[in-house]
Amino acid sequence: MTTNLDERLYQHNSGFNKSTKPYKPFRLIYTEEFESSIKARIREKQLKTGKVKKFLYSLIEQE
Repeated sequence: MTTNLDERLYQHNSGFNKSTKPYKPFRLIYTEEFESSIKARIREKQLKTGKVKKFLYSLIEQE
């Protein structure tokens, strides 16, 4: 979750975050906007599980 997507992507690709550093470079494939951080966090958890995760992988395969 972030309020500045460009900044967050830059941080990931620059290695600022230890947990994502080994997986760089990152490219943006999908975004969603939410009115509250609570709704965004719920959606983030959904995206990291089961069927919805398969949807995200299908977006990568289409490119």
